[in-house]
Amino acid sequence: MKNVLGNWTVKHRVFVVEALIKNNGSVIVTQKYFCTHFGLDRHAPVSDRITILLWVANFGATGSALKRKHPGRPRNARTPENIYGVGESVLRSPKRSAVKNASVVHSLDRNVRRILQADLKFHPYKMMVVQELSKRVWENCKSCCNDILQNVPENGVLITSDEAHFNLCGTVNKQNVRHSAVP
Repeated sequence: MKNVLGNWTVKHRVFVVEALIKNNGSVIVTQKYFCTHFGLDRHAPVSDRITILLWVANFGATGSALKRKHPGRPRNARTPENIYGVGESVLRSPKRSAVKNASVVHSLDRNVRRILQADLKFHPYKMMVVQELSKRVWENCKSCCNDILQNVPENGVLITSDEAHFNLCGTVNKQNVRHSAVP
């Protein structure tokens, strides 16, 4: 009789509050009456004593058997003003990180990330520079590899590494590219 989220429906809560009041506060009689009214067998899960009394207390205090809102501090990180401020900050400097945007809008970086993802539908990604190899370049690479393999002794071992650092300005640091043949 529970819904998908595991909570009792409003219909069930209202019935339990009314039944408890009619039965002069007897929780056990209310639980039995609940089972017979909703056609449940005696082993079916029903709400326990503490839950029933909480529903009645909520009904007496607020006029509703639903959960009361948490009395904690009101949330103010994702206000429309903050969402607008983060959006403007990102549009002004799209390459600025979330941490730097947080300092600009005077907020926490996790709040800025939450605004970027949940409200503005931005998602982090890492830029990858990939070159498309043309037919001519592919043939050149293939012939270069064949030349290297011809220079390696018959029982030798070829060790290669193709690490290189690509900078955003377009320069390539090939200092880590090594080709070595071991006889």
